[in-house]
Amino acid sequence: MKKSFFSIIAIAAILFTACSNGGKKDRHEGHDMDNMGKDSSQHVMTTNDADIKAVQVTFSNVEAKASASLKEIIGHYLHIKNALANDDASEAASGAKTMDKALGSLDKSLLTAEQKKVYDEVEEDLKEHAEHIGKNGDNIKHQREHFSMMSEDVYDIAKAFGGSQPLYHDHCPMYNEDKGGAMWLSEMKEVKNPYFGSQMLKCGTVEEVIK
Repeated sequence: MKKSFFSIIAIAAILFTACSNGGKKDRHEGHDMDNMGKDSSQHVMTTNDADIKAVQVTFSNVEAKASASLKEIIGHYLHIKNALANDDASEAASGAKTMDKALGSLDKSLLTAEQKKVYDEVEEDLKEHAEHIGKNGDNIKHQREHFSMMSEDVYDIAKAFGGSQPLYHDHCPMYNEDKGGAMWLSEMKEVKNPYFGSQMLKCGTVEEVIK
């Protein structure tokens, strides 16, 4: 009995350390296990702008119509992100369906050869992830798995083309710990974790801002 008790304590300590270490990097409060399963909105984010690496977009000469389409894609991605942070699988599915349509509407002939190469590298994966998220409005765990991979691809698009607003590159050390955690993009500096939602809403660090 004592061994089981101490094992539980050890596991709790490891989980606490993983998340609170990430919080130290971003200078916001960590999360103890007592807060899991509760809305952590009472925790205040205190990241200083000077601590966040600024990233400039690669292409500044994107044709206006193509630029608008790319920004629309990122906008739908943010829709999905916010829905997952709110634990709303149905709304995430809705955002993914509109994102899928936006992906099919982009006129790639408006991109330069170099720009098209960047987009082509992620297009099929983005469509696949949007399809999975869109078809699983009753399975938020599956949605979050595909969102983690979608985020990597949208990050590449955002770095290349921008998003009409500053986009913050956030990182969660707790999700997929065996693979080093997971990242996402946000339109706000305040951390709202799409992988855990209300369970650990503030768990994460702000790594970069794409301007």
